[in-house]
Amino acid sequence: MRSFNEAWALRETLPALQTQRFTNWELIVVDSGSTDGSVELIHSAKPAHFIQIKPEEYNPSKVMNMGMELARSEFGIFLNADATPANDNWLEPLVFPLQDKNTAAVFGRQIPRPDCRAVYAHDYERCFGPDRESSYWRHFFSMVSSGLRKDIWARRGFLEKMQYSEDDEYTRWCRSQGYRVLYCPDSVVIHSHNYTPQQAYKRSFGEAKALAAVWTGTLSEISWHRTFLLGWINDVRRDLFYCARRKRLREFVHAARIRYHQRCARVRGFREGWKYYRANSAMQASAVPASAGAGQGVGL
Repeated sequence: MRSFNEAWALRETLPALQTQRFTNWELIVVDSGSTDGSVELIHSAKPAHFIQIKPEEYNPSKVMNMGMELARSEFGIFLNADATPANDNWLEPLVFPLQDKNTAAVFGRQIPRPDCRAVYAHDYERCFGPDRESSYWRHFFSMVSSGLRKDIWARRGFLEKMQYSEDDEYTRWCRSQGYRVLYCPDSVVIHSHNYTPQQAYKRSFGEAKALAAVWTGTLSEISWHRTFLLGWINDVRRDLFYCARRKRLREFVHAARIRYHQRCARVRGFREGWKYYRANSAMQASAVPASAGAGQGVGL
């Protein structure tokens, strides 16, 4: 579990872990300098390992590699501090498919919180809804509520050069090696963010920069005409239908504004990433050699 100033969610997330039907697990937490009472809540949960780092030391790949190294289990289950299990059967549906040695990674369903803005609720529907569009995408994965086999992770950990989309890059690698990456809809968490336009821009920029590291096409495929203009028009069209269907038309203008920032960031971030990653042929050297020690149960 990764946490940073999320006491508001930990008050529900930590008790929800204690109610899980699957009980053979240990808790490993890495906190990035919380000052809102999160530390006290985590201590009260009596984790097997509680690592505290400074905010400026946070690197998602490094933190997740650290957790996998500490885990005594043959499986590592990841849960963001602000992702609350929806019921007592969140953990088992993630653990069971990982018993197949050909399954490298699994991820569960996310449903948005009641206060989630329409533009982001629409994204959750597209990614995790009953008729999710993401099943038709070239690749999709979310680390928020997920699991990995430790023996496969030990072959090549998360790339610590990447600040965004490290989970996407890792699971693409797993698939390229012939392993399976599975969606587990029976494992459900409540999780969402209401990003400001500035936050949405920053996140999309970082994800697009990371995409350039694994992109198999050409630089020209991500363009202002195709990616920004046509992409934004398509986004706005879909959001309009969603807002009308959900009777949330008052939020349509906000959605269009968020999509504008996301699309701008996508082009600029990808171009920045193309220069950053393609100029550095030694990116693979950033992979962390990982130990493959395994025990019983599950590292959480």
